[in-house]
Amino acid sequence: MVSSKKQDQNQNKPSFQNPNKLPLGPNRVKTRKKKKDSETDGTKTKKESKVIPSTNLPASQQLSFFLNCFQSSNGIKFSPLELESFKDSCIVKSPKDLKQDADSLHEHMKVAFGKSWKAELCEGQISEGKIDAGNPAVLVISTSALRALELLRGLRPLTKGCRAAKLFAKHMKVEEQVGMLKTRVNIASGTPSRIKKLIDIDALGLSRLAVIVLDMHTDTKGYSLLTLPQVSNEFWDLYKTHFEQPLIQGDLRICLYGPISCAGEVKSTDEPQED
Repeated sequence: MVSSKKQDQNQNKPSFQNPNKLPLGPNRVKTRKKKKDSETDGTKTKKESKVIPSTNLPASQQLSFFLNCFQSSNGIKFSPLELESFKDSCIVKSPKDLKQDADSLHEHMKVAFGKSWKAELCEGQISEGKIDAGNPAVLVISTSALRALELLRGLRPLTKGCRAAKLFAKHMKVEEQVGMLKTRVNIASGTPSRIKKLIDIDALGLSRLAVIVLDMHTDTKGYSLLTLPQVSNEFWDLYKTHFEQPLIQGDLRICLYGPISCAGEVKSTDEPQED
């Protein structure tokens, strides 16, 4: 009887808890092991988002980035058959050691055009039946007039014999630009809305267009040409209307100029570059 009473008393007695005792956190050894296991030593890949120069990525990853931006912005998803239409050759590949600042843009265009760069980008005479007025070979597209001008400065070594066309609304009337496009134009730089307007009124031609340079510069809020509200809508409208089919047909290439954000697996920059 005595022992059963003691048992009852012990059960009713509140257990002592140390108020200063902290709850156990995660097992740090296991956490470190998981983190280490999440990184693949062989390929040096990480499951995270990185902002890196586009020249450090193979053409396939640059193309995936561009198409992902397109699908996300337009609320669509390409079928595997549709994705097959886009080839890695749609992307201009530049050497890894070539900087992607405004001053170096002319060097990237030389690489993009190869041996024909002088004939395509520097000649100033209209060739009847071959080179029509107002048909650039390179079109640089930016978020603002300021960026368009900044990138044009980097193209000056190529525009001494043939003036580049400024295609933006700030301080520039459509009529002025129409007049400018009545001469030979090898290089043009501007914003999506004005470029589309000039195409729609048949002032800006696309018969020679071989490369579109997409300025990947981001503003203070992290927006770029492909993501900035309104401007990105204008760009995607321009792209769908005038650039998508030439890109698929192999008549046009895209140069992603500047750092881009790649979510998911990011391959090491030590891997060999594609030709």
